[in-house]
Amino acid sequence: MSDRAARPEDLMGLSDDEYDTILEILGRTPNFTELGIFSVMWSEHCSYKSSKFWLKTLPTEGPQVIQGPGENAGVIDIGDGLAAIFKIESHNHPSFIEPYQGAATGVGGIMRDVFTMGARPIANMNALRFGSPDHPKTRHLVDGVIAGIGGYGNCMGVPTVGGEVNFDPAYNGNILVNAMTVGIASTDKIFYSAAAGVGLPVVYVGAKTGRDGIHGATMASAEFDDDSDEKRPTVQVGDPFTEKLLLEACLELMATDAIIAIQDMGAAGLTSSSVEMASKGEVGITLTLDHVPQRETDMTPYEMMLSESQERMLMVLKPGREEMARAIFDKWELDLAVIGETNDSQRLLLMWQDEVVADIPVPPLVDAAPEYERPWTATPPRAVLGPDDVTAPDDLAEALLQLVASPDLCSRRWVWEQYDHMVMGDTVGRPGGDAALVRIHGTNKALAISTDCTPRYVVANPVEGGMQAVAESWRNVTAVGATPLAVTNNLNFGNPERPEIMGQLVGAVKGMGAACEALDAPVVSGNVSLYNETNGEAILPTPVIGCVGIIDDLTKAPGGAFIDEGDAVFVVGETAGWLGCSIYQRDQAGGTAGAPPPVDLDTERGNGEFVRTAIHAGQINACHDVSDGGIAVALAEMAIAGDLGADISHENDLPAHAWAFGEDQARYIVTCADATALTAAAKDAGVHMERIGTVGGVALTLPEAKPISVAGLRDAHSRWLPTYMASRES
Repeated sequence: MSDRAARPEDLMGLSDDEYDTILEILGRTPNFTELGIFSVMWSEHCSYKSSKFWLKTLPTEGPQVIQGPGENAGVIDIGDGLAAIFKIESHNHPSFIEPYQGAATGVGGIMRDVFTMGARPIANMNALRFGSPDHPKTRHLVDGVIAGIGGYGNCMGVPTVGGEVNFDPAYNGNILVNAMTVGIASTDKIFYSAAAGVGLPVVYVGAKTGRDGIHGATMASAEFDDDSDEKRPTVQVGDPFTEKLLLEACLELMATDAIIAIQDMGAAGLTSSSVEMASKGEVGITLTLDHVPQRETDMTPYEMMLSESQERMLMVLKPGREEMARAIFDKWELDLAVIGETNDSQRLLLMWQDEVVADIPVPPLVDAAPEYERPWTATPPRAVLGPDDVTAPDDLAEALLQLVASPDLCSRRWVWEQYDHMVMGDTVGRPGGDAALVRIHGTNKALAISTDCTPRYVVANPVEGGMQAVAESWRNVTAVGATPLAVTNNLNFGNPERPEIMGQLVGAVKGMGAACEALDAPVVSGNVSLYNETNGEAILPTPVIGCVGIIDDLTKAPGGAFIDEGDAVFVVGETAGWLGCSIYQRDQAGGTAGAPPPVDLDTERGNGEFVRTAIHAGQINACHDVSDGGIAVALAEMAIAGDLGADISHENDLPAHAWAFGEDQARYIVTCADATALTAAAKDAGVHMERIGTVGGVALTLPEAKPISVAGLRDAHSRWLPTYMASRES
């Protein structure tokens, strides 16, 4: 074997064994273009070579599932002849290098994944993780990412209705930008990517191809180092105005019978779109690259095939429909070019200037992509901490004020006010609740959407943390009265070649799978983002879950705010005062020790079904799930939202701080007018529920704590983020 250092594949992320496999497939040495095509198709970002062994273990089917993983997005039946189409995807590496364009093109890409299947996007969500607030890059990254998300989504006219923003030093070198889009389509007008049939025209539509984003998929499959800023040319540049035109043109063409298959040109651009369409349709494709619309001169076949220029689609049309399609795209001032044809060769043949510049069998590009069952080691278990093992605060009321004012628990109003969250007129309420509610236009039904993950739980116990991510997202959807239907996931981890990191991924997938099975919430789409580390320092394992549910009668959906003086306040679920891995322990007691709270999936399901039933029966006036910060933070958020206080007590033997800030799972705070009826319903359902107080007044009074005015809570809660972002420090 020749010296590997002299090989061109060293520039493309391929291993010795992978290169040797390519030699066997082709029976010759690949040219530069062919090598580039293999490198992106076999990259971690496109092939999931380190994760697909484990992804196959996730539950993906159910009576509500129309299309599970494997297409551009997942599809579920929501009744009345309609389907919800949704997916979450990462743009982590690009957003760290160039935050505005990285985040903007992440939003644009996920919207294309949804509307390429025939759905009009109705909502965007996001899950964002940044480094320590005092890190010199954090404020710049927050500013750029939020502006990029808002800029793209606002220009598209799609509301951004909720999400997560968290801070931790583990993300100093690798931020996370996970974007989710939900759309709605008719169940009889869903479009897929299989290019079935021969002699069919292959049509390029949308924006012209440039040199931006070349090898973006490969860049997203590698660690960062001190020279990461040099990768700026691999970040795509977005144009939301062009994407808006592309959306409307595609939906107009989809209203005809012209389209046989359609695929977004996302990661790996023209390469992945053409190869995936040919592979799924079991056909070959010949592309004449001279016909590709180009915005730069002298582009090579390699550049055209690997460009990740945005706002582009590849279609296979019925013969004879080309001119009709061209008329539609001309009207929307977009390019349409016939660049190839399907055939029965099962090969990707690229022509340029009357010469063959690549000739590759299609099946091995997909089927022979590496699949590694990488070595992994389980995360060692941590000791369980008792309620008395975490130091109590000197002043419980002051501890609560500090928690609600902290970076992770403060108001996100500064963020969502930069998003047009009300455009389209179907957003029900403002962001900030347990789950976003978006009305299905012209009906009284709505989709409930949530994203969630608690990375400090996952790093402590990946299995429990994976279960908890699913359970909390499911719980958020339940808290607004909706029935959870399915999830999408975004698995953000470090370098899978390190056994301890691979063990985190394996454990999280096992936990997620168990929770999805127990809660009847199959995984229908998702994304894996690995190598999120810089100079060997990995992020916290962050398997984000996006959950979508349905509520049939919006008038039954409770808010998360105290609304009526005299309402009884209950906590649904048992409280054991679990402070290990809690935000209170981290921010107030100076540690992150101990095991995370255990997840009992049977209890989670039982408590959620009880809450949902009571909501539909009109027995609950307000509902809020208990998560970070425990009962005390949940109560404070309800008081702030409703501008009403409450007098709270408890009757067990727990220390006051453990009862107030413990993060036991499967719990909700609910309020009601008829305490007797709700208590009887809980008893009949076999659900533990404890009355803890009464709504009223202008202060929140917790056990063994001085009263805190609601105005004081609001001031503390709202102050940190705008103050931080207004500071002049970069």
